[in-house]
Amino acid sequence: MSEASLEDQFLELLKKNEKFRLAVASYLGYNEILRKLSEHDEKFNSILEEIKLLREGQEKLWEEVKALREEQNRLWEGQNRLWESQNRLWKEVKYLRAEVDSFGKAVGRTLEDYTAAFVRVILEDKGYPKEKINIRKTTIIHDNKIVEIDIFNEDPLIVGEVTTYLNTVEQAKEEINKILYDKEVVERKFKRKVEMKILAVANVPSNVLEELKKLTEDNEITFIFGRELVQEI
Repeated sequence: MSEASLEDQFLELLKKNEKFRLAVASYLGYNEILRKLSEHDEKFNSILEEIKLLREGQEKLWEEVKALREEQNRLWEGQNRLWESQNRLWKEVKYLRAEVDSFGKAVGRTLEDYTAAFVRVILEDKGYPKEKINIRKTTIIHDNKIVEIDIFNEDPLIVGEVTTYLNTVEQAKEEINKILYDKEVVERKFKRKVEMKILAVANVPSNVLEELKKLTEDNEITFIFGRELVQEI
C-alpha cells in the first residue's frame, strides 16, 4: 500500500469515525484539552444563566422602584391636597373670627347705647335736668395710662362698665374691680364723689349670677341685665 493511499485512509477514518478520532486525539494529548474546553463551555453557560437571572432580578427591582416612586407621588399629591384643605380651613376660621369680632363689637356698642338710655331714664326720674345728662363713653389719662370708661356722666358724676358676657366668677370680680378703679380715677380728677356706679351685662351663667348680684350689692353698684335694658326702654 502506497503512502498516499494510507494517508487517504487515515484522513477518511478521522472524518467518518468518531471513535477513531477520539483515540487519535487521546494519543496526541488533545483529549485533556477537549475535556477542559467542555468544562469551560459548561461554566460559560452557567455564567450566562446567572447573568440572565441577575437581569430578571434587576428588572423586578426596577419595577418595585417604579411602584415605590408612584406610591410616593400619590402620597405627595395627598399631602398637597391636605395642605390645600388646611389652608382653606384656616381662611374660613380667620373669616369666622373676623365675623364674630365684628358681631361682638356691634353687640357691645348696642348694649352701651341701651345702658346709656337706661341711665338717662333713671336720672330723669330722679329729677336731674336733661341738659345735665350727657351719658357717653370717655377716656381719662391717669398715671400716664389711658383709662377707658364705658358709661360716664360728669354732673351728676357717674361711672359704669358694659360687657356682653361674664363667664366665670373670676371675670365678674375683675369687672367689679375695674368699676371701683374707674371710680377712684374719676373722683381724683373731678374732686367730687361718684353718685352712681353701674355694671351692665348682656348674659351671665346662672352659677355666676348669684355671686355677681352679691358683689354688686356689697360694692353699691347698680347691676343691670341686657334683657332688662331692652324691656325698660
